[in-house]
Amino acid sequence: MQGRLSPQVNGKIQAFPADCWQAEFECGHRNGFSMMEWTLDQDALYSNPLLIAQGQHEIRQMCTQFDFSVLSLTGDCFMQSPFWKASGTEVESLLQDFRAVARACSAVGIQMMVVPLVDNGRIENVAQENFLVAALEREMPLLAELNVKVVFESDFSPLELARFIGRLDPQWFGVNYDVGNSASLGFRPTEEIPAYGHRIVNVHVKDRQLGGTTVPLGTGNAQFDTVFSELAKVGYAGAYILQTARAAEGNHAEVLCKYRDMTQNWIDRYGA
Repeated sequence: MQGRLSPQVNGKIQAFPADCWQAEFECGHRNGFSMMEWTLDQDALYSNPLLIAQGQHEIRQMCTQFDFSVLSLTGDCFMQSPFWKASGTEVESLLQDFRAVARACSAVGIQMMVVPLVDNGRIENVAQENFLVAALEREMPLLAELNVKVVFESDFSPLELARFIGRLDPQWFGVNYDVGNSASLGFRPTEEIPAYGHRIVNVHVKDRQLGGTTVPLGTGNAQFDTVFSELAKVGYAGAYILQTARAAEGNHAEVLCKYRDMTQNWIDRYGA
Protein backbone atom coordinates (compact mmCIF):
# COMPACT_ATOMS: atom_id res chain seq x y z
CA MET A 1 0.00 0.00 0.00
CA GLN A 2 1.43 3.35 -1.03
CA GLY A 3 2.72 5.35 1.93
CA ARG A 4 3.70 2.36 4.05
CA LEU A 5 7.38 2.89 3.11
CA SER A 6 7.24 6.60 3.98
CA PRO A 7 6.95 8.60 7.21
CA GLN A 8 3.38 9.07 8.38
CA VAL A 9 1.55 12.15 7.11
CA ASN A 10 0.21 14.21 10.03
CA GLY A 11 0.12 11.08 12.18
CA LYS A 12 -2.37 9.34 9.87
CA ILE A 13 -2.08 5.61 9.37
CA GLN A 14 -2.76 6.11 5.66
CA ALA A 15 -2.42 9.14 3.39
CA PHE A 16 -0.78 10.04 0.09
CA PRO A 17 2.93 10.73 0.78
CA ALA A 18 3.08 13.90 -1.31
CA ASP A 19 6.62 14.87 -0.28
CA CYS A 20 8.29 11.54 -1.04
CA TRP A 21 6.05 9.40 -3.24
CA GLN A 22 8.78 8.90 -5.87
CA ALA A 23 11.18 7.44 -3.30
CA GLU A 24 8.81 4.57 -2.55
CA PHE A 25 9.44 3.02 -5.97
CA GLU A 26 13.19 2.79 -5.42
CA CYS A 27 12.80 1.69 -1.78
CA GLY A 28 10.20 -0.89 -2.72
CA HIS A 29 12.33 -2.29 -5.53
CA ARG A 30 15.37 -2.48 -3.24
CA ASN A 31 13.35 -4.48 -0.72
CA GLY A 32 11.86 -6.93 -3.18
CA PHE A 33 8.44 -5.39 -3.83
CA SER A 34 7.05 -5.13 -7.34
CA MET A 35 3.46 -3.95 -6.87
CA MET A 36 1.82 -0.94 -5.26
CA GLU A 37 -1.75 0.17 -4.60
CA TRP A 38 -2.03 3.94 -5.09
CA THR A 39 -3.59 6.04 -2.32
CA LEU A 40 -5.79 8.96 -3.33
CA ASP A 41 -7.26 11.55 -0.95
CA GLN A 42 -9.98 14.12 -1.66
CA ASP A 43 -7.83 16.86 -0.18
CA ALA A 44 -5.73 18.36 -3.01
CA LEU A 45 -7.22 15.73 -5.34
CA TYR A 46 -6.23 17.47 -8.55
CA SER A 47 -2.72 18.15 -7.25
CA ASN A 48 -2.04 14.44 -6.92
CA PRO A 49 0.42 13.33 -9.63
CA LEU A 50 -2.09 10.69 -10.72
CA LEU A 51 -4.43 13.47 -11.88
CA ILE A 52 -1.73 15.48 -13.71
CA ALA A 53 -0.40 14.58 -17.16
CA GLN A 54 3.23 15.13 -16.14
CA GLY A 55 2.65 13.11 -12.97
CA GLN A 56 1.16 10.25 -14.97
CA HIS A 57 4.24 10.28 -17.20
CA GLU A 58 6.48 10.17 -14.13
CA ILE A 59 4.49 7.27 -12.62
CA ARG A 60 4.86 5.28 -15.83
CA GLN A 61 8.59 6.07 -15.90
CA MET A 62 9.02 4.98 -12.29
CA CYS A 63 7.20 1.71 -12.98
CA THR A 64 9.50 0.98 -15.92
CA GLN A 65 12.68 2.02 -14.14
CA PHE A 66 12.00 0.01 -10.97
CA ASP A 67 10.05 -2.89 -12.49
CA PHE A 68 6.88 -1.92 -10.63
CA SER A 69 3.18 -2.22 -11.40
CA VAL A 70 0.38 -0.08 -9.99
CA LEU A 71 -2.74 -2.11 -10.72
CA SER A 72 -5.16 -0.82 -8.07
CA LEU A 73 -6.11 2.36 -6.28
CA THR A 74 -7.52 2.93 -2.80
CA GLY A 75 -10.06 5.67 -3.41
CA ASP A 76 -10.13 7.20 0.05
CA CYS A 77 -11.35 10.30 -1.78
CA PHE A 78 -14.69 8.56 -2.42
CA MET A 79 -15.03 7.67 1.26
CA GLN A 80 -14.10 11.20 2.33
CA SER A 81 -16.60 12.80 -0.09
CA PRO A 82 -19.15 10.13 -1.11
CA PHE A 83 -21.27 11.21 -4.07
CA TRP A 84 -24.03 8.81 -2.92
CA LYS A 85 -24.55 10.98 0.17
CA ALA A 86 -24.31 14.36 -1.55
CA SER A 87 -27.14 16.62 -2.67
CA GLY A 88 -27.76 19.39 -5.16
CA THR A 89 -24.94 20.51 -7.42
CA GLU A 90 -22.38 18.67 -5.27
CA VAL A 91 -23.56 15.34 -6.69
CA GLU A 92 -22.50 16.13 -10.25
CA SER A 93 -19.26 17.71 -9.04
CA LEU A 94 -18.30 14.55 -7.16
CA LEU A 95 -19.32 12.35 -10.08
CA GLN A 96 -17.03 14.44 -12.28
CA ASP A 97 -14.26 13.68 -9.77
CA PHE A 98 -15.11 9.97 -10.06
CA ARG A 99 -14.80 10.12 -13.85
CA ALA A 100 -11.55 12.08 -13.66
CA VAL A 101 -10.07 9.50 -11.30
CA ALA A 102 -11.17 6.65 -13.57
CA ARG A 103 -9.53 8.30 -16.58
CA ALA A 104 -6.36 8.92 -14.60
CA CYS A 105 -6.26 5.29 -13.50
CA SER A 106 -6.53 4.14 -17.10
CA ALA A 107 -3.72 6.47 -18.13
CA VAL A 108 -1.20 4.71 -15.86
CA GLY A 109 -2.51 1.15 -16.14
CA ILE A 110 -4.50 0.97 -12.90
CA GLN A 111 -7.21 -1.64 -13.43
CA MET A 112 -9.21 -1.40 -10.18
CA MET A 113 -10.58 1.46 -8.10
CA VAL A 114 -11.42 0.52 -4.51
CA VAL A 115 -14.51 2.41 -3.35
CA PRO A 116 -14.75 2.19 0.47
CA LEU A 117 -18.31 1.90 1.76
CA VAL A 118 -17.04 2.25 5.33
CA ASP A 119 -16.70 5.03 7.90
CA ASN A 120 -17.87 8.27 6.25
CA GLY A 121 -18.65 6.32 3.08
CA ARG A 122 -20.82 3.63 4.68
CA ILE A 123 -24.28 3.13 3.18
CA GLU A 124 -26.87 4.12 5.76
CA ASN A 125 -30.17 3.43 4.00
CA VAL A 126 -31.83 1.94 0.94
CA ALA A 127 -32.04 5.29 -0.83
CA GLN A 128 -28.26 5.74 -0.68
CA GLU A 129 -27.69 2.21 -1.96
CA ASN A 130 -30.13 2.64 -4.83
CA PHE A 131 -28.57 5.96 -5.79
CA LEU A 132 -25.06 4.46 -5.75
CA VAL A 133 -26.08 1.47 -7.88
CA ALA A 134 -27.97 3.60 -10.40
CA ALA A 135 -25.15 6.14 -10.69
CA LEU A 136 -22.50 3.48 -11.25
CA GLU A 137 -24.63 1.64 -13.79
CA ARG A 138 -24.73 4.89 -15.79
CA GLU A 139 -20.91 5.00 -15.63
CA MET A 140 -20.50 1.46 -17.03
CA PRO A 141 -19.82 2.62 -20.61
CA LEU A 142 -16.96 4.77 -19.30
CA LEU A 143 -15.57 1.91 -17.20
CA ALA A 144 -15.71 -0.34 -20.26
CA GLU A 145 -13.99 2.27 -22.42
CA LEU A 146 -11.22 2.68 -19.86
CA ASN A 147 -11.07 -0.99 -18.83
CA VAL A 148 -11.27 -0.01 -15.15
CA LYS A 149 -13.19 -2.05 -12.57
CA VAL A 150 -14.85 -0.69 -9.40
CA VAL A 151 -14.36 -2.85 -6.30
CA PHE A 152 -16.13 -2.25 -3.01
CA GLU A 153 -14.87 -2.47 0.53
CA SER A 154 -17.81 -2.43 2.92
CA ASP A 155 -19.09 -3.10 6.42
CA PHE A 156 -22.04 -5.11 5.09
CA SER A 157 -22.69 -8.46 6.73
CA PRO A 158 -21.76 -11.44 4.51
CA LEU A 159 -25.26 -12.03 3.13
CA GLU A 160 -25.92 -8.32 2.70
CA LEU A 161 -22.69 -7.87 0.75
CA ALA A 162 -23.55 -10.86 -1.43
CA ARG A 163 -26.95 -9.30 -2.11
CA PHE A 164 -25.48 -5.87 -2.83
CA ILE A 165 -22.74 -6.99 -5.20
CA GLY A 166 -25.26 -9.25 -6.92
CA ARG A 167 -27.02 -6.12 -8.15
CA LEU A 168 -24.00 -5.09 -10.23
CA ASP A 169 -22.39 -6.50 -13.38
CA PRO A 170 -19.49 -8.80 -12.39
CA GLN A 171 -17.48 -7.66 -15.39
CA TRP A 172 -17.03 -4.17 -13.96
CA PHE A 173 -17.79 -4.49 -10.24
CA GLY A 174 -16.26 -6.68 -7.56
CA VAL A 175 -15.38 -6.95 -3.88
CA ASN A 176 -12.26 -5.85 -2.04
CA TYR A 177 -11.95 -8.19 0.96
CA ASP A 178 -10.31 -6.46 3.93
CA VAL A 179 -9.10 -9.04 6.47
CA GLY A 180 -8.70 -6.56 9.32
CA ASN A 181 -12.01 -4.77 8.85
CA SER A 182 -13.84 -8.10 8.89
CA ALA A 183 -12.03 -9.07 12.09
CA SER A 184 -12.96 -5.77 13.72
CA LEU A 185 -16.61 -6.30 12.83
CA GLY A 186 -16.58 -9.85 14.19
CA PHE A 187 -17.40 -11.48 10.85
CA ARG A 188 -16.44 -15.10 10.25
CA PRO A 189 -14.37 -15.88 7.14
CA THR A 190 -16.18 -19.23 6.88
CA GLU A 191 -19.41 -17.28 6.31
CA GLU A 192 -18.05 -14.32 4.33
CA ILE A 193 -15.93 -15.94 1.66
CA PRO A 194 -18.38 -18.73 0.70
CA ALA A 195 -21.11 -16.06 0.39
CA TYR A 196 -19.34 -13.76 -2.08
CA GLY A 197 -15.85 -15.16 -2.65
CA HIS A 198 -16.47 -15.51 -6.40
CA ARG A 199 -16.71 -11.68 -6.54
CA ILE A 200 -13.48 -10.98 -4.58
CA VAL A 201 -10.91 -9.42 -6.90
CA ASN A 202 -8.59 -7.67 -4.42
CA VAL A 203 -7.53 -8.37 -0.82
CA HIS A 204 -6.25 -5.97 1.83
CA VAL A 205 -4.10 -7.69 4.44
CA LYS A 206 -4.23 -6.12 7.88
CA ASP A 207 -5.08 -7.02 11.45
CA ARG A 208 -7.50 -5.31 13.82
CA GLN A 209 -8.83 -5.96 17.28
CA LEU A 210 -12.51 -6.79 17.66
CA GLY A 211 -14.25 -3.42 17.61
CA GLY A 212 -10.86 -1.72 17.55
CA THR A 213 -8.13 -0.27 15.43
CA THR A 214 -5.32 -1.63 13.25
CA VAL A 215 -2.60 -3.53 15.11
CA PRO A 216 0.60 -5.33 14.04
CA LEU A 217 -0.08 -8.38 11.88
CA GLY A 218 -0.84 -11.45 13.97
CA THR A 219 -1.66 -9.56 17.19
CA GLY A 220 -5.36 -8.84 16.59
CA ASN A 221 -8.50 -10.85 15.92
CA ALA A 222 -7.94 -11.65 12.24
CA GLN A 223 -8.18 -15.40 11.51
CA PHE A 224 -5.46 -15.51 8.88
CA ASP A 225 -5.22 -19.29 8.57
CA THR A 226 -8.95 -19.53 7.98
CA VAL A 227 -8.97 -16.55 5.59
CA PHE A 228 -6.25 -17.93 3.35
CA SER A 229 -7.75 -21.41 3.45
CA GLU A 230 -11.16 -20.09 2.41
CA LEU A 231 -9.69 -17.89 -0.33
CA ALA A 232 -7.89 -20.93 -1.73
CA LYS A 233 -11.17 -22.87 -1.78
CA VAL A 234 -12.82 -20.25 -4.01
CA GLY A 235 -9.77 -20.09 -6.27
CA TYR A 236 -8.72 -16.53 -5.45
CA ALA A 237 -5.65 -15.64 -7.52
CA GLY A 238 -5.47 -11.86 -7.21
CA ALA A 239 -3.20 -9.46 -5.36
CA TYR A 240 -2.63 -9.21 -1.61
CA ILE A 241 -2.13 -5.57 -0.62
CA LEU A 242 -0.40 -4.87 2.70
CA GLN A 243 -2.62 -2.27 4.40
CA THR A 244 -0.87 -3.03 7.66
CA ALA A 245 -0.09 -1.17 10.90
CA ARG A 246 2.59 1.48 10.70
CA ALA A 247 6.10 1.01 12.04
CA ALA A 248 6.31 2.43 15.55
CA GLU A 249 10.01 3.37 15.36
CA GLY A 250 10.34 4.54 11.77
CA ASN A 251 11.73 1.26 10.41
CA HIS A 252 9.08 1.18 7.68
CA ALA A 253 10.81 -1.06 5.15
CA GLU A 254 11.86 -3.60 7.77
CA VAL A 255 8.36 -3.95 9.19
CA LEU A 256 6.74 -4.12 5.75
CA CYS A 257 9.15 -6.86 4.66
CA LYS A 258 8.25 -8.81 7.80
CA TYR A 259 4.53 -8.50 6.99
CA ARG A 260 5.19 -9.46 3.38
CA ASP A 261 6.98 -12.62 4.45
CA MET A 262 4.19 -13.52 6.89
CA THR A 263 1.63 -13.11 4.12
CA GLN A 264 3.70 -15.16 1.68
CA ASN A 265 3.88 -17.97 4.24
CA TRP A 266 0.07 -18.05 4.51
CA ILE A 267 -0.25 -18.05 0.71
CA ASP A 268 2.24 -20.89 0.38
CA ARG A 269 0.65 -22.88 3.20
CA TYR A 270 -2.83 -22.86 1.72
CA GLY A 271 -2.12 -22.38 -1.97
CA ALA A 272 -4.16 -19.16 -2.02
